[in-house]
Amino acid sequence: MALEWQSLGAPRLHIVDLDGAARGEVSNLDIITEIATAVLIPTQLGGGIRQLETVEQMLKAGIDRVILGTAALEDPQLVEQACRKYRESIIVSIDARQGYVASRGWRRDTGRKAVELAQFMVGVGVRRFIYTDIDRDGTLTEPNFSATAELISSVKAPVIAAGGISSINHLKMLKSLGAEGAIVGKALYTDDINLKQALAAMS
Repeated sequence: MALEWQSLGAPRLHIVDLDGAARGEVSNLDIITEIATAVLIPTQLGGGIRQLETVEQMLKAGIDRVILGTAALEDPQLVEQACRKYRESIIVSIDARQGYVASRGWRRDTGRKAVELAQFMVGVGVRRFIYTDIDRDGTLTEPNFSATAELISSVKAPVIAAGGISSINHLKMLKSLGAEGAIVGKALYTDDINLKQALAAMS
């Protein structure tokens, strides 16, 4: 699939180690490395990355950007160290349910507001965010435009939108809100979004 999306023009691959997110450590290293080595386009990886050594390991394996989620909540010092050392290679993922961040593979509600966490992360050196609305993710409904817009307007850093994207119009609306990019997953596999058409519409 990675090679297929590359052949259709994908500018970047977004990989999530779901086992790793649940277990708290990267769990699919072999296939992740194989994908990063096989494709020519940049890749970004999230899921279970909670140590600086793991960040280094993933970057050495050929991953272009490493995504930190739970670590942003539980170990801000790690995020600060990673940002100081790897700068643009670090993304913090803000995964929220009704405006509040969830961690550990979305299983733990934290009671912390998404915007507050993002603003704090800017202060420790984060230069890019992914914002995922958990309730919309995988639903093929529509993104949470208001929450996405609120986060974009609250931080002076690029924001990539995710969750519920199921049409090219959704992509256009996210762009108009100021999103740097969008992560499209399920909609590609269900053919709700044709990748070539989407890329042409957004170019």
